[in-house]
Amino acid sequence: MVIKQAKEVLKIEAQGILSLVDRVGPEFEKAIEVIMKAKGRVILAGMGKSGLVARKIAATLNSTGTPSQFLHPAEAIHGDLGMVTSDDVVVAISNSGQTTEINNILPMLKKIGAKIIGFTGGMDSPMAEACDLLIDVGVEREACPMGMAPTASTTAALAMGDALAVVLINRRHFNQDDFKRFHPGGSLGERLAVKVREIMLTNDRIPMVPLGSKVQQVIEEIDAKKVGATLIIGKDRRLAGIVSDGDLRRALLRHKNIHGMKIEDIMSPSPKTIDESQTAAEALGLMELNAITHLVIVDKHNRVKGVVHLHDLLGRKDFRINGGFRPTTGADR
Repeated sequence: MVIKQAKEVLKIEAQGILSLVDRVGPEFEKAIEVIMKAKGRVILAGMGKSGLVARKIAATLNSTGTPSQFLHPAEAIHGDLGMVTSDDVVVAISNSGQTTEINNILPMLKKIGAKIIGFTGGMDSPMAEACDLLIDVGVEREACPMGMAPTASTTAALAMGDALAVVLINRRHFNQDDFKRFHPGGSLGERLAVKVREIMLTNDRIPMVPLGSKVQQVIEEIDAKKVGATLIIGKDRRLAGIVSDGDLRRALLRHKNIHGMKIEDIMSPSPKTIDESQTAAEALGLMELNAITHLVIVDKHNRVKGVVHLHDLLGRKDFRINGGFRPTTGADR
């Protein structure tokens, strides 16, 4: 029964979208032209579930080259109408076309001089009369068995918004480089997909001092390597501990003079480690879980092979690879 009901919902919603296909015509084309010619933004307005759809369409337009903003109809009459100018195009969304908050602001929007495009199933509604252009997004029925909860209707409106956005992508010749420029988080995703071995500091870039050293040596090594910590190693380069900037601060609070102390007195004896074959994303997760900024890379004999810092994972202006730098180009932008 559960599976049958779920499939029925999907069928109803799919049918709702498919029913829009034959209704895409001259009004849709005119809407595209109005948006293309507009000097301002596309303002999306909707209440309740339609408001959520409007927010999503605005987000999609923004990320694909069409500046957009969501306008809450109820807030509009309390000052937010000030965001709308005569250069803007308003896309108002209401399945019934009877939404009071929407219909209250449409005359004001027309007075401002903004063009109004309506997404509605109520083609004879007050909203329909007030719009300059109408896009029919009506559905035969909702997937809700009571016919009350917006389901198929919101799906249809959302799909029509996607159709609008994709056509605008093509009209604006929006390409992959443009998309990457508007999605800098994508470059973070690419960085976090690489293996730890590609970004860890190795060889003489690893800050480390042997067991038995004085704290002064640790301070000098931290200052020289600029990593914010120093690894403590024993025989055959086996990892024995770590001293971070935080360890030094805590030691200074406990002791008046720490420079002559042995590092064994202040070091953390069990540093968190990670295998070089794991991803940067896994390294980041381990850092977050343990509230640390360093991970040590060791072999199966606990011998130090490298170290990775939080900044090496997230990058700054450039992405550090094994102590060097790769310029941020292409997908890294």
